[in-house]
Amino acid sequence: MYRTEEQVNIARNATNKWVIWALAASASFMTTLDGSIVNIGLPNIARTFQVQLGGATEWIIIGYLVVIAATLLTFGRLADLIGRKRIFIAGLIVFVLGSALCGLSNTLLFLILARLFQGLGGALIFAVNVAMITSTFGPRERGLALGLNAVVVSLGVAAGPTIGGIITQYLTWRWIFYVNVPISIVVLLAGWYFYHETIQTGKKLERFDPVGAILLAIGMAALTLGLSFGQEWGWLSAETLSSLVVAVVVLTVAVYVELHIESPILSMKLITNRVFAFANISFMLCMMALFAPGFLLPFYLEELRGFSTIQTGLLLTPLPLMLAIAAPLSGSIADRLGSRWLSPIGLSIACVGLVLVSQVDTHSTVWDIAWRLAITGFGQGMFQSPNTRTMMGAAPLHAQGEASGLLATGRVVGQCLSVALTGTVFAALGGSFAGSLLSSPQAHQFSAARIGELQSTFVGAFHVALLVCALFAALGIFTALARGNGAGAQRST
Repeated sequence: MYRTEEQVNIARNATNKWVIWALAASASFMTTLDGSIVNIGLPNIARTFQVQLGGATEWIIIGYLVVIAATLLTFGRLADLIGRKRIFIAGLIVFVLGSALCGLSNTLLFLILARLFQGLGGALIFAVNVAMITSTFGPRERGLALGLNAVVVSLGVAAGPTIGGIITQYLTWRWIFYVNVPISIVVLLAGWYFYHETIQTGKKLERFDPVGAILLAIGMAALTLGLSFGQEWGWLSAETLSSLVVAVVVLTVAVYVELHIESPILSMKLITNRVFAFANISFMLCMMALFAPGFLLPFYLEELRGFSTIQTGLLLTPLPLMLAIAAPLSGSIADRLGSRWLSPIGLSIACVGLVLVSQVDTHSTVWDIAWRLAITGFGQGMFQSPNTRTMMGAAPLHAQGEASGLLATGRVVGQCLSVALTGTVFAALGGSFAGSLLSSPQAHQFSAARIGELQSTFVGAFHVALLVCALFAALGIFTALARGNGAGAQRST
């Protein structure tokens, strides 16, 4: 049944499938860029509202992620019930309004609330963008399309700091948000005109599950909040423990509710599908392994090596550049030969790359850093497209929105865990303290022996933190192998 409907969808969208890809990719780029572009504007925002950097200002970043994590699954399920186009258009409208309100904010509280509202728009878009692609492209082109989408997402992450720096230097931080408005409106109008979705008829009307939506929202929000603030609050503090306990209890209750309801937000049949489950776990482990290097390397390059912000940005480009090369290549190969071995091979390469990156030290040349990052990025690109293709192919056509929401949720949780765990390791081993001293104005007063001691402490902590990332990648290799052959799942769709 699903195969016939999918073929109908593909035939009707044959003339504009790349237009739909462009819509999904543009929205992906914009929302991903917005997640990274704001970081560089935080100091200016803090000065505008005359507050200290950190504390309340961190809610501008973390609040956005918390809202996305809390609502992704619900919006993915809604897309399956009422249509992906409606969710996509609603997401763009909310994102436009949220961006405009962020730019117009006259108090820090108003900015944080506007940013939370903007996060709702981001969640609506993230919940359907991958499903838009997988439901439009046939099996022979799906991997390539997903690979190109991965390129766009990678470029959004990589370009954020540079674009944000240029905007804040020549305009004001408010234009970090205003720039979203005209682009979003163009994508919104194009989506309204070009995106034609085939609505299934004759299917039993399913009800929405408000109890499951509320429980999942509370549980995911508490989990993201605890992981994001755990290091700052202290992992054994009352705030962190309360957040994590609430997350565990509420998510446990949510699973129980979803098991005993006719039309759940989270289908147990889908998440217990072996191919889908292990592909999702592998993706989350990939995010845990490969998100933290982008968080740790600026400290290494700026605090230990003394590179400028612009130099740091350029030195980080080999990873997303090689990902951009490898993702469509591996996706195209997966379309022809299948995804069975490409995902574990890709993570194996990324794991080796992380081990190599962990060996850089105080005297490593620019070339030493660049080629190691290039290997890591190539491995990530080789993994990502085939794995996403397998995961979405394991979900039936009527559950593509839910699958897309689960994929995006895995990304957010993996990223939060990555920063939380590796950041804690790095700080616990003295890396953060050593880096702050090395980059302080008083550093020139330190003796050579003291500087050497601090450099050794920093490098040691940096090495261990990246080896933890490599361990996550190694675990992902085994989960990618454990999923088995996804061909059966692909046929079932």
